[in-house]
Amino acid sequence: MTHPPGRFRRCLTVAAALITALATVAACDSEDPAHRAEAANSRVQPSASAVHPSAAPAGAPGLLPGMPAPLSPSDLYAADRPGALSAVVRRDKPLVYVPNLDGNTVTVIDPRTYRVLRTVPVGKGPQHVVPSWDLRTLWVNNNTGNSLTPINPATGRFGKPVPVEDPYNLYFTPDGRYAVVMEERMKEIVFRDPHTMAVKDTLPVGCAGINHADFSPDGRYFIATCEFSGDLIKVDTLRHTVLGRIHLPAEHPMPQDIKISPDGRTWYVADMQTSGVWVLDGDRFTTPTFVPTGDGAHGLYPSRDSRFLYVANRGEGSVSLISFATGKVVTKWRLPGHTSPDMGGVSADGKVLWLSGRYHAEVYAIDTANGRLLARIKVGGQPHGLCVWPQPGRYSLGHTGILR
Repeated sequence: MTHPPGRFRRCLTVAAALITALATVAACDSEDPAHRAEAANSRVQPSASAVHPSAAPAGAPGLLPGMPAPLSPSDLYAADRPGALSAVVRRDKPLVYVPNLDGNTVTVIDPRTYRVLRTVPVGKGPQHVVPSWDLRTLWVNNNTGNSLTPINPATGRFGKPVPVEDPYNLYFTPDGRYAVVMEERMKEIVFRDPHTMAVKDTLPVGCAGINHADFSPDGRYFIATCEFSGDLIKVDTLRHTVLGRIHLPAEHPMPQDIKISPDGRTWYVADMQTSGVWVLDGDRFTTPTFVPTGDGAHGLYPSRDSRFLYVANRGEGSVSLISFATGKVVTKWRLPGHTSPDMGGVSADGKVLWLSGRYHAEVYAIDTANGRLLARIKVGGQPHGLCVWPQPGRYSLGHTGILR
C-alpha cells in the first residue's frame, strides 16, 4: 500500500513521575499512554526476569544479553509445540482477532464455532494484531491513525489507543527491552519502551517500505524487508545500526514476510511480485537463491512440528508447503473459489492454519493435515494481519505471533 507524504511532529519532552510506585512516562497529551494501557489491560506488566527466570545472564556467551536461552540449539521453535502454552496465557480466551484495514475495525472470531462474536472500532488503518514480548497484551497497529490499541487477551477487552507514529508493524527485541516499530511511511525503525511506547531511539533505514522482520538465533541481529525498494537490511539489535543491505536480484522484487528456519541457518523471504521465496544465509548475508511457490507469495508460518513452512500465495489463492529439511516445495493446497490468502497464524494445537482473505473480506480456516478449507468467514474490508490467540511459546518477537 502507499501512504500520503508528510511527517507528524514527535513528542519532544518526556517527564518522569512516580505514581503508586509504578514508573510511568508522560505523553504529549494530558493522559499518560502507559497508564491508559495498563488500565485497559488490567494486568501489571512484570519485568523480564519476572516473566522468564531462565533468561540468559548478561555474560552468557553468544546470546543477546538478557535474552531467554533457547530450549534447543537445533530448533528455534521447540517452545512452540502443540498445546505448550505458557502459564501467562493458559487462561486467555481462545479467539481470532482480524484487523480490517478498510473498516477501521477488528473482527473477533470464535475459533471453535467459526462464528463472528463482534466487530470493534479501533484507529484508522489497522494493519496487524501483535502479541507483546511478555504475552500480556495484544496491540492493534493503527497505521494511518498513528496509534496502538491494546487488547487484554485474558478478557478480550479493547483499551484506549496509545499514540505511536506510523505503526505499520511491530516487533520486540529478544531480551524484551524494546518494542520495534516499523515506520513504513517514515522509512525508519523506531525503538520504544515495550510497555509505555515512549521513544528510545530512531534508526533511519534509507529504504522504502520497511515492514517485516525476524531475529537471529542469538538475537544479536535481525533482517527486515523493504517492500517498495526490493531490499533486505540487516540490523544490529544492540547498537541499532544497519550492518548490511541487499537488493533482491529480480526485475521488480517486493519482499514481504520473512522467517528463519528451525535450525537458525536459513532465512526465507516471501516475494509478492516475483511469486516465490528467496532463501539466504543470514550470517553471511550474501545473494539469495529463489524457490517458486505461487503468484503473490506473502505470509510465512512454520508448522507446530517445525517440519514445514506454510507460504500463503495471495495472488493465486493457494498455500505452498516448503520442507525445512530439503528446502523444496513438497505440496500445494489450492483453496476453492476466488480467494486471497494473506497473513495469519497457526492454532495452538497446530491443526488449523488461519489466514485473512485480503481482497475478499473473509478469513480462511485451513486443515493442516490435508489443506481442506474448514471455513470461510465474512469480516470487514481488506482484512490483514490476523492474530490467533493464545499461541504456544515463552515470549513473542512480534508480528502476528513469532513465539520462541
